[in-house]
Amino acid sequence: MTVDRSRFADEYPFASRFLELNGGVKLHYVDEGTGSPVLFVHGNPTWSFAWRRFVKDLSRDYRAIAVDHVGCGFSDKPQDYDYRVGTHVSNLCELVERLDLQNITVVAHDWGGAIAMGAAGRLPNRFARFVLMNTAAFHSTNIPLRIAVCRIPVLGTIALRGLNAFSRAALFMAVEKPERMTPAVKAGYLAPYNNWANRVAVNRFVKDIPLRPGHPSYGTLSEIEAGLVQFVQHPMLLMWGVRDWCFTTEFLDEFQRRFPLAETLRIDDAGHYIFEDAHEIVLPRLREFLAKNATPGSGTPQV
Repeated sequence: MTVDRSRFADEYPFASRFLELNGGVKLHYVDEGTGSPVLFVHGNPTWSFAWRRFVKDLSRDYRAIAVDHVGCGFSDKPQDYDYRVGTHVSNLCELVERLDLQNITVVAHDWGGAIAMGAAGRLPNRFARFVLMNTAAFHSTNIPLRIAVCRIPVLGTIALRGLNAFSRAALFMAVEKPERMTPAVKAGYLAPYNNWANRVAVNRFVKDIPLRPGHPSYGTLSEIEAGLVQFVQHPMLLMWGVRDWCFTTEFLDEFQRRFPLAETLRIDDAGHYIFEDAHEIVLPRLREFLAKNATPGSGTPQV
């Protein structure tokens, strides 16, 4: 899609790359630097813009790759697409295989956690380390009222696609430090979702939350959840904005139960957009994790 980047060009100065998927749909991603790959996977209603500080910094020492799911960011936004978590997992797997990524450290947030862990479950030999932030990759019936309202037929679609309510509300509901959401940052988050057609995936992500067995994506999430156990021994870092009203610390508790060896960083004054509220804490901690768990001979900086 064509977007005027002038309002946020300094925030997001990366060259765009595209991977053509089946049916000619183009998946957008950024790929900066060289070395051991760090793969950033966003959620809803964000896009690779959320990882801009991380890509800028880590690309000095690593190969930093940030993807836009189909329907998000600068990727194509077909109106008749199968916007299900399983499809997003397949797309991420195709990106990993086409770029021949090995020894991957994945960094994921929100829906990105389920998508990334789903890809790792299908391609376990390619994934080495996991960094998860305010996300889930297992079943839960905990859904906030403000998300449930967005799932109401017709009304929810009008709000999300007609009024852009979800993306706009996130600019202040998902952060605890609104002063950091400068005009340029707000413009960056909203730019790809500038009309009804371009908000198709924002709406479909909300509708795709599989709360009950009859939901089309329930089985896919069950497979993702079942695949988690194979990574219990892998290095994992859980970084959590404690004030998140969506992915609350109950989700963190569940990850800690499933991954007892995982390192945990709780940030008490951060919300859902932990990468905005606490980037000055999260980024150094991520670098420390990468260095400590570097694979010898990978070209990754080591302590």
